[in-house]
Amino acid sequence: MDNLQETLKQQIIDALNLEEIETSDIDNDAPLFGEGLGLDSIDALELIVLLERNYGIKIKDPAVGKEIFKSVNVLADYVSKNRTK
Repeated sequence: MDNLQETLKQQIIDALNLEEIETSDIDNDAPLFGEGLGLDSIDALELIVLLERNYGIKIKDPAVGKEIFKSVNVLADYVSKNRTK
């Protein structure tokens, strides 16, 4: 799953135009929102689009989105179990 985590980190950086951040700067267990990477609600929408486009995962329930965007590790686990692409 390490490869998926690295891929997700790069996709997050690209989708959110985080040009000053490298994949190595993102801790797999750090929160993506708030204190960790510092993403906001607009970024969450971009991540939802990224998941749908790249992995065929549709997030309809905001509570589910809040859970799976806790960290790169949680996100990678969810993607590996639910991807259709």
